[in-house]
Amino acid sequence: MKILIGLTYYRPHFSGLTIYTERLARTLALRGHQVTVLTSRFDRSLPVEEVRDGVRIRRVGVKMRISKGVIMPGMPVEAWKLIREADVVNLHVPQMDAAYLALMSRGLGKPVVLTYHCDLRLPRGWIHGLANLGSNLANEISMLAANTIVTNSRDFAQHSPHLSRYLSKVEPILPPIEVPEIGEEELQAFKERHAIRPEEKIIGINARLATEKGVEYLVRAMPLVLERYPTARVLYVGQHENVLGEEEYARKLEPLIASMEGHWKFLGVVPVTEQAAFFRSCHLTVLPSINSTESYGMVQVESMFCGTPVVATDLPGVRHAVRTTGMGIIVPPRDARALAKAILEILDHPEKYHGDVLAIRKRYASITIAAAYEQIFEELVGRS
Repeated sequence: MKILIGLTYYRPHFSGLTIYTERLARTLALRGHQVTVLTSRFDRSLPVEEVRDGVRIRRVGVKMRISKGVIMPGMPVEAWKLIREADVVNLHVPQMDAAYLALMSRGLGKPVVLTYHCDLRLPRGWIHGLANLGSNLANEISMLAANTIVTNSRDFAQHSPHLSRYLSKVEPILPPIEVPEIGEEELQAFKERHAIRPEEKIIGINARLATEKGVEYLVRAMPLVLERYPTARVLYVGQHENVLGEEEYARKLEPLIASMEGHWKFLGVVPVTEQAAFFRSCHLTVLPSINSTESYGMVQVESMFCGTPVVATDLPGVRHAVRTTGMGIIVPPRDARALAKAILEILDHPEKYHGDVLAIRKRYASITIAAAYEQIFEELVGRS
């Protein structure tokens, strides 16, 4: 089957959406499909076309940016050619171009599967406001045109102000999760490299430094944690510098994080080969997200893959993993005190938050998720 996948940013851009799509595209290619990804050439140093892991990547030049969105005048022409070649089109939103890509696909008789990752909630400001309006309008048109809408959980779909109007089209599919296996030597080497001492209580967070991640609530929770566990320390994995559209947020957090000297360490973007070592080095991880821009939080399942429990916020979709595995605690968003209380509970009683790790790995495996997409694609192509 010839599958065209469209999204604004693809690798080497780093976000949950791009990681999800890369895993899906790569696994579909491994299963024998011809997969093409149509995306932005957000960095001019990137090639216009290349093949990675059996996936053909076609990048379109960016003329200008509006907040995190991009304007690509060449996209309609490039999309027309690639849609005509495809058997099915899979669009990943939020994406400004998704509206006309979906309409173009249907006009050419190609079925459209829309993967709805989240509701976009950008910070205040007139530029962000324009981006929000444009994205919401594009999503609305895309959902009208789509044959099927995939999202991570029915919980999120039912509570989304946009997606809840299209529940008859919704097919919940869990996100694909991959964490490489490591040996004891690699784990110890990671701990030595980052000076992790046996007496420390390590609290992990894996996220871009972005408004919707609610990082400030972890900062404010830490003094309460330190009262009981003076050796507690946060290890922060993920992009924390020059995050697109989040410069003001980083400036706001800088003095708060500086006050945590000795109890907070940025590790940057950790290579895939070190992800398991990070999660296994933590006593727990936190996902303190604050709004529906976070619709699931794949990092919490990556943590569970390694046997490490999670504190996640009580947001539609985000709470799904803890609810279905029992490997953690759910807390209200924007509540530093509740977050601290949950962290202390897990540190005090870690034995209460173990789950069936093997079952979790099977349920979220990329091959399981790709097979679910494959079934939807085959049914739609068969009908068309």
